[in-house]
Amino acid sequence: MLKKIKDKIRNYFIAGLLTVVPLSITVYVVMLLLTHADRVFNLIPTRYNPKNYIPFPLPGLGIVLVLLLIFFTGLLVKNYLGGRIVEFGERIVYQIPLVRPLYSAVKQLLVAIFSESYKGFKKVVLIEYPRRGIYALGFVTGVASGEVQDLTKERVINVFLPTTPNPTSGFYLLIPEKDVVPLKMTVEDAFKLIISGGLVTPEYGCERFASKKHTIPVPGAKEEEESSVCGSDIAP
Repeated sequence: MLKKIKDKIRNYFIAGLLTVVPLSITVYVVMLLLTHADRVFNLIPTRYNPKNYIPFPLPGLGIVLVLLLIFFTGLLVKNYLGGRIVEFGERIVYQIPLVRPLYSAVKQLLVAIFSESYKGFKKVVLIEYPRRGIYALGFVTGVASGEVQDLTKERVINVFLPTTPNPTSGFYLLIPEKDVVPLKMTVEDAFKLIISGGLVTPEYGCERFASKKHTIPVPGAKEEEESSVCGSDIAP
């Protein structure tokens, strides 16, 4: 009885912690941005500083300026000349020992979150990797074609297997379609799960599959209480 009470108290505390801490950090970061964003105007010459032409203080104007700066920087980078300049600058940054790992980690994280290249991932699947009995999340990028498909006895699909916590690197695998288990979770939820190392688990709720092919046994559970995965056809 006492153990159940302790477990409930612990669960309530963890639930509150998981709610309060992210919310507090978010509020703190937003307030920090609103407080210090206007300091960007100190970098602008007095003659061109818009604050000197506004008759009253306007909080948050610095954030607007930063967003415009980011937008026009992206516009420049998308051009051929701008892209060359950025590549040259990155080569210099990668030569600095202490700066290189920090810059690389931040860029890879942002690419993993915002890059449009991940829209090419069609479905999230579960595969047995690196051996039977151990599972990993992968992304279907399409169906293999050409010589690869011609030399295989079964229909083979292209699967990208990302690494944790950096999903921008990984392995390209060619797997028979019958050997993968399709999942219901979205690509975005799968990335959150991978980047967090399993700490951020997406919500799940669906009908059980009667087929044993899509059933994943849970250690210590009874046979009728096995956890199942809902899925659909993999091929686009």
